[in-house]
Amino acid sequence: MDAELTHRLTQLLDRVEHWLPPAPEQVDWDTHVAALWQRHPLGGRLVPVPVRDGVMLDDLLGIERQKLALVDNTRAFLQGLPANHALVWGARGSGKSSLMRALLNSLAADGLRMIQIDRHDLSRLPTLVEELRRVPHRFVVYCDDLSFEGHDDAYKALKSVLDGALTGPPENVLLYATSNRRHLLPESMDDNRASHLVGDELHHGDAVEEKISLSDRFGLWLGFHPFNQDVYLQACAHWVSQLGTPADWDASARAEAVRYATLRGGRSGRVAYQFANQWIGTRRLHAADA
Repeated sequence: MDAELTHRLTQLLDRVEHWLPPAPEQVDWDTHVAALWQRHPLGGRLVPVPVRDGVMLDDLLGIERQKLALVDNTRAFLQGLPANHALVWGARGSGKSSLMRALLNSLAADGLRMIQIDRHDLSRLPTLVEELRRVPHRFVVYCDDLSFEGHDDAYKALKSVLDGALTGPPENVLLYATSNRRHLLPESMDDNRASHLVGDELHHGDAVEEKISLSDRFGLWLGFHPFNQDVYLQACAHWVSQLGTPADWDASARAEAVRYATLRGGRSGRVAYQFANQWIGTRRLHAADA
């Protein structure tokens, strides 16, 4: 009977083995500074990843106030002082995600560790932060491009972790999120129809209150806005000099940078970086062919 049972169990394992994830590399937070939360059929796990690039805080122009506020908040957190969860919202391509990478590159030596979680996995967020409670490091759990649709209930797990559960998040974890939406949830005209005046006071309807209540749980709001032309050209000059040499930024590069932004329909740090890639790449290619 024991031999038969062993044989049947072996057959069962052979059938399900391809569904199982490979054995994960353990995250050594003394050497790894970043990890991704990766889902698999049995739940999820942390996977260590190298830092994507070497972007630093000084590379990000036109957002000095936002940089200072987020760096001060993060440094206070790393020193065990009071700090807020942060919502970084605003125009696309304005440096929100780059600021997160630059923050890690600049403060990893001071003890910052960062974990990125996809918004589709936020239902696992309470489990993740509880696991981190027992780890002797300080973590920013970061969700990029965070937004929810009207039928999406994943935001409830985020609300609970931010300021809803009895225990609250552990003191060694902060939540940072970037989004194009200030309130993270879609807003419609129907939401505003439920608002009404009581005396001289405007009272929002339940739908609006529900949407505002999520973003309100982030204590630090940082708004990012489209660049004006002067700031855009400063960013172009910076990246052209970084990817090439300062001599590559001349009158022809400036004129082409203006044209590039016009064709793209906007000015931002992302557009400046993309222009610099095109300008330096094309210039070096033609020089090699000459």
